[in-house]
Amino acid sequence: MSVTVIGAGLAGSEAAYFLAEHGQEVVLYDMKPGKRSPAHVSGKLCELVCSNSLKSDDVFGNACGLLKEEMRRLGSLTMQAAEYARVPAGGALAVDREKFADFVTEHLKAHPHVRIVEQEITSLPQEGIVATGPLTSDALAADIQKRFGTLHFFDASAPIVSAGSIELSETFTEDRYGRGTGDYLNCPMDRETYEAFVEALTGAERAVLHDFERGDVFEGCMPVEVMAARGKDTLRFGPFKPVGLTWKGVRPYAVLQLRKENAASASYNLVGCQTNLKFGEQKRVFSMIPALRHAEFERYGVMHRNTYLESPNFLNADLSVKDAPALFLAGQMTGVEGYVESAASGLICGYHVLGRALGKPVLVPPATTVIGALSRYIATPNSDFTPMNANYGILAGGFESVRDKRERRKLLAERALSEIERFKAQILG
Repeated sequence: MSVTVIGAGLAGSEAAYFLAEHGQEVVLYDMKPGKRSPAHVSGKLCELVCSNSLKSDDVFGNACGLLKEEMRRLGSLTMQAAEYARVPAGGALAVDREKFADFVTEHLKAHPHVRIVEQEITSLPQEGIVATGPLTSDALAADIQKRFGTLHFFDASAPIVSAGSIELSETFTEDRYGRGTGDYLNCPMDRETYEAFVEALTGAERAVLHDFERGDVFEGCMPVEVMAARGKDTLRFGPFKPVGLTWKGVRPYAVLQLRKENAASASYNLVGCQTNLKFGEQKRVFSMIPALRHAEFERYGVMHRNTYLESPNFLNADLSVKDAPALFLAGQMTGVEGYVESAASGLICGYHVLGRALGKPVLVPPATTVIGALSRYIATPNSDFTPMNANYGILAGGFESVRDKRERRKLLAERALSEIERFKAQILG
């Protein structure tokens, strides 16, 4: 009996190759080259459409670098392709996109256990892996929406900063009108600071959108720079409103609120600051706020077409559908953000499908690993669910007594890699 995999992007290619390498017959469907999305330019599999960077390769100092090492140890095809196609990029892992796609395409086409079918799939199967990504074709997207409800398209997300980098002396903890349990850190601004911030925000350089990403944006996803351009007081009467808050006995002129991103309070989201600014501009402009003058950004805000589900309502942590356990979803449609994270979800999905075929109990990598933490993130109830990339904030805690950040991250990485080896042995051993 064969395993159906729909979509030969990063996630689908990882899942298909891993399963084939471990003796499973795989039928891999992809609509290219007969049909392409507006972003695709070739008929090759696993095409990188936005960038040639897979972000930091620092295993012991960067969460995405650690995730890549976890993937290498789990047998990742895309990490092999990245090494083959690597180009100089300092501490980042960047690739020649043509060589990268060639490597993956050749390995899948040559594999004796993989049969590639160049065909658009327009409806969900009853079982198998669906990994069609943020550019899922219209017909299949419609069927997914019919099955699961809300799909998000033009999406903007706010930056996330590490808790330890916030200037706490420039914040206060309070909920508006005293309602709540002190879940927000408030960053007050006086008039001069606020007006300078708004001026910088409206004049900052924005990221360029592809044609397929242009169009109406939901009001709830309105970039903060667009709101600010409507008038200098728009933010003060919107997400930066100071009403119901008191700082040193008076109401501030404006307040940016920071909301905890996780239970460990290791990361904070900039509330209401969805943005389409370039990453360097985000750091420059938001660092004008006194509490964020030394902020370390764990995730920058982005705006793009991003078809993804309210996954916590529909998926288990092993990426199976709650009411259809033989059907799995992988890739960015599940709510992971980024090339590496998407590939990782496909790889771990392959492990889960293989484990089921071998009669193993359901095993999810622990939350002390990046791949396990991401798996749990997309399956954990969250009223404000948005896509997430690899960052230390989602990892289970530990080593808080180690004051040196580099040493603490090294310890977190060593623990994660040990746990990944243990998980691998449980499935393959």
